[in-house]
Amino acid sequence: MGGRGEDVLVGGLCLVLALIMARRLWGALEAGEMPLYRTRLRKADVSAAKYKALVAFNAALVVLILVVAVDLLLGLDLRGR
Repeated sequence: MGGRGEDVLVGGLCLVLALIMARRLWGALEAGEMPLYRTRLRKADVSAAKYKALVAFNAALVVLILVVAVDLLLGLDLRGR
């Protein structure tokens, strides 16, 4: 594969990962339960600030991965080769 082919492949994988994470985050907001590896963190079991921080961290990761995916798929060259 050439350089552009690899960018499209990795960008597509990043896009799929971001969509999976966004779906998981949306489910956590609706159900009040965040999946963490093999356990689940319930909103009622921890402080509101800790739960909101975890949700905010996951949302920031989704945005970051989406930026990477868009950069790779559209060839924006944000990483400055």
